[in-house]
Amino acid sequence: MIKGWAALGPQQKLQPYTYEPGPLNAEEVEVAVEYCGLCHSDLSMLNNDWGLTQYPIIPGHEVVGRIIAVGNQVKGLKVGQSVGIGWNALSCMHCRECLTGQHHLCPETRPTIVGHHGGFAERIRAHWVWVIPLPDTLYKAVTGPLLCGGITVFAPLQVFDVKPTDRVGVVGIGGLGHLALQFAHAWGCEVIAFTSSTAKAEEAHQYGAYHSVSSRDQHAISKLANTLDFLLITVNVSLDWSLLLKTLKPNGRMHVVGAVLEPIPLHAFDLIMGQKSISGSPTGGPVMTATMLDFAARHRITPQVEHFSLNQVNEAIAHLAAGKAKYRIVLDHAN
Repeated sequence: MIKGWAALGPQQKLQPYTYEPGPLNAEEVEVAVEYCGLCHSDLSMLNNDWGLTQYPIIPGHEVVGRIIAVGNQVKGLKVGQSVGIGWNALSCMHCRECLTGQHHLCPETRPTIVGHHGGFAERIRAHWVWVIPLPDTLYKAVTGPLLCGGITVFAPLQVFDVKPTDRVGVVGIGGLGHLALQFAHAWGCEVIAFTSSTAKAEEAHQYGAYHSVSSRDQHAISKLANTLDFLLITVNVSLDWSLLLKTLKPNGRMHVVGAVLEPIPLHAFDLIMGQKSISGSPTGGPVMTATMLDFAARHRITPQVEHFSLNQVNEAIAHLAAGKAKYRIVLDHAN
């Protein structure tokens, strides 16, 4: 039996919950959870904002722990190893996407908290490919948010071949944005932070921004016309999309990783005249996630986190829902 914390329905608080996981499959790994990040996606799933939630739900998809059991067909992992599990727990392993290393785009991928119990529990299981060994130099207590937030902002830099000579804008200095600034800076880019908070402007510079601009100041944004190669949207609210698109140089790209629920209205000519692009992405595959962790360890990229013990999970969720998290939350399972 595995003990965890589950919501039995939408808008309900988590409560102690026990489930029987059944026999360990041949390609499964069982991990004893030591830390687990609390992500805004957990909140969206708890409230069924995306229409994907299956109750009861044990949230938690930024898992850090150690392996305690492996199936007899698991490759390259061993009991006692420190590992992480992110947004996905398994995929089919035979489709074109999986065979080309894009497992996260597999049509049969299984998110860790969609029809699968997550990391707000004493133990969790996942397919061995999705269980990522952690670099020794990463501090485990703050690594969890890299497994979702970190790979979410790292992947576009690699997928879209952002160059160290590029000027990169990051919209939103929060759970995703403060990591995006660090990754883009370490990538070698000239980074411009867009924030609605004047108080965050100085913090943005500490995270790697060369310049900052108020995302509420249309005049200031208009001065950036034709200056950016890449603009990363990390917030989940509607913006002045046409104005932001004008900040891009010809061949520039606006890329969305914030889960904006409203449609994004744009005129075709805003894209055509300047040969601009708009795109989006989820997280990343196992190899890219491992690469991101190595990069973070090499450049000492660290999420800013607040810690709660697992039995304070409802207080932590309320803290996040109130917009008070700065900037990520990690649940400590040992406390």
